[in-house]
Order: sequence, then structure tokens, then C-alpha cells
Amino acid sequence: MRRFLQSSLPLAQRSWQSSMPQAVLANRRTVVTEAPPEEMDAFEREYMKQRIQISPFQKLLLGAGSSIAALLDPRRHDMIACLGETTGENALWNILDTMQSSEEGRRILAEKPRINTQTIDFNRLETLPPDTFGATYAKFLKDNKVTPDSRMEVRFLEDPKLAYLMTRYRECHDLVHAALNMPTNMLGEVAVKWVEALNTGLPMCYGGAVFGAVRLRPKQRREYLKRYLPWAIDNGKQMKPLMPVYWEQRWEQNVNDLRAELSIKLLQ
Repeated sequence: MRRFLQSSLPLAQRSWQSSMPQAVLANRRTVVTEAPPEEMDAFEREYMKQRIQISPFQKLLLGAGSSIAALLDPRRHDMIACLGETTGENALWNILDTMQSSEEGRRILAEKPRINTQTIDFNRLETLPPDTFGATYAKFLKDNKVTPDSRMEVRFLEDPKLAYLMTRYRECHDLVHAALNMPTNMLGEVAVKWVEALNTGLPMCYGGAVFGAVRLRPKQRREYLKRYLPWAIDNGKQMKPLMPVYWEQRWEQNVNDLRAELSIKLLQ
């Protein structure tokens, strides 16, 4: 599994990790759950209060049960969230390494911004020029009738650093949709999951991409195989890592300039 996750990571991310001394990589994977509260930031302290501790056997059961439940009913977002936490630890450590290797990623880790209606002024985003990323994101939310407040809290990860990364991934999912100009219908979700899988290495994204495609209707499946899947795989492989992007500081950036910077190509 470890080898599979490493092979799915972007080339730049794998190259950076291979140049790191093994002792440094091992140290980055030190769980900090025993750190005193005064050495934790506000997010970490709150997370440790709310975290649900589980044994390795319970983790195995949760992973298996949530994967079956999510496959039977993709609308069970609670099961999908549980699956992500019980299967994603290795990928999250790799994401942490990637974020720590960039200045923008390190600022995210230090400041731990959150994305919801309490932290983002969406009225302001709607007043930005239509070609900015902020206005694009606000329009995406309104057109697809979604809200950033719908993301489930992380509960089962042991390390609060990884808990923040999973939180960040969930809260940035709609931002990725907006950057890719993909709607939230089944076809759009499956395509975005492929992009996220190849960009982050998270097993739950691979699962969502593969099993979500099974549920497409015949006409959708033909369109998926002909256009969406090749586009998603091409984007996922060539894109720069998305997790280190401080989206909230890009609201006023031209959306097409942002896409060019991240090597994102829109579906034609």
C-alpha cells in the first residue's frame, strides 16, 4: 500500500521526498498527541478534546464497514468521511511533507485557516470582478446550491496535524471544483475525485473515482470514458500540488492566471 501511494503522488512531490534524509522523514511522522496543551495551537487543542480514540482493530472495522456503506449508498457522506480518516494516514503524511516544502504551505500549517461562512466574507466575494477566483468560487456555490458549512468534522485521526490536513482537504473540495470549472453532479464529482486522487494520493479519492463511475448512467458513462476520464487523469498528473495553495489569499487573482500557475486545463 505504501508503495502504491508513493507511486500515485505528483513527480515533484516524490522527488522532493526522495531527497530527504530518512531520519528527517521519520521525525516528521512523530505523533504529537502527548504534547502538552501549551505547545499546541488552538485547532490542535480543540481537536484533542473532540477526538474519538480507536484501536487498530476498531480502525480496521471502521474502514471496512464505511467502505461497504459508502459503496452501497454514495450519499452517506458520514461513511465517506470515516473512510477517508481510517485509510488516509500515509497519504496525509506525504501531503504534510509537500506543504512543509513550500513557503505558502508552511503559512497554511502555521495559521490553520478555516473555510466556512463564519470565516469568509461571501458578500465581498460576490462584489469582486467576475474574472477573479473569489467571484468564480462564490458563483460556483450559488449555481450548485452548496455551502462550505456542510463539511463533517474530523474525529478519528490520531495526530492533530493530520486532522487539520484532512479538514483542509474537505473544506477546499469546492474550491477545487471551482478552479476546475466542474459542477457537483455525479459526472463532475467523479472527475474531480480522479484529479484529487492523483494530486493527493488519498485512497478515499481513488475509491470515490472508481466506484462513483460504476453508478453513472449509460449515456453519462460514454461521456465519462470519452472526455471526462482522460481530461481528469491528464490534469491530475500534470497539476502542481493543490494542498499547499492558500486559496483564501488568491480571491482577487485572475482565475485564468491561477489555473495557468497550477497547470490546470479546463475540459473542452
